Amino acid sequence: MTQLLFYILAAVMVIATVFSITEKHAVHAIVYLVTSFFALAVLFFLLGAPVVAVFEVIIYAGAIMVLFLFVIMMLDLGHPEKAKRPGIGDWWPALVLGGVTVAAAATLVVKSQPVAAGGGGIGVTEFAVALFRKYGLAVEVISMQLLFALVGALYLGKRREK
Repeated sequence: MTQLLFYILAAVMVIATVFSITEKHAVHAIVYLVTSFFALAVLFFLLGAPVVAVFEVIIYAGAIMVLFLFVIMMLDLGHPEKAKRPGIGDWWPALVLGGVTVAAAATLVVKSQPVAAGGGGIGVTEFAVALFRKYGLAVEVISMQLLFALVGALYLGKRREK
């Protein structure tokens, strides 16, 4: 059952990624990419890495997608007033991929067995301590790079008065 869920979610992830690359409308592409990220998060959970799955949802599906939407709105790429009203043919790929992802996650939750205490895994606290003690400087450098990228995007996107 787990192997079948893995292959179904892998197919959903690949299809959603292909749709996000080939989609002409930028907001639709982001919705497909979010679907791909959620499928990847469930795959990580299925592979026994719940911390990575949570990071996938929080960082990529949450923060990065909000940043992408912000850039699309700032650069005025969406043009929702010019777009035609989507019909059912436009919605079915996202609905099917999202439904398969939700069904796979629900099946995983219902069929999952409790993890034995004291397993060989590392907890969130130990992970955080190791991350910030050993790689603290790298985390700070990456956060500064993200801040510089945001300031640069705001500067480049600023409308200039003529």
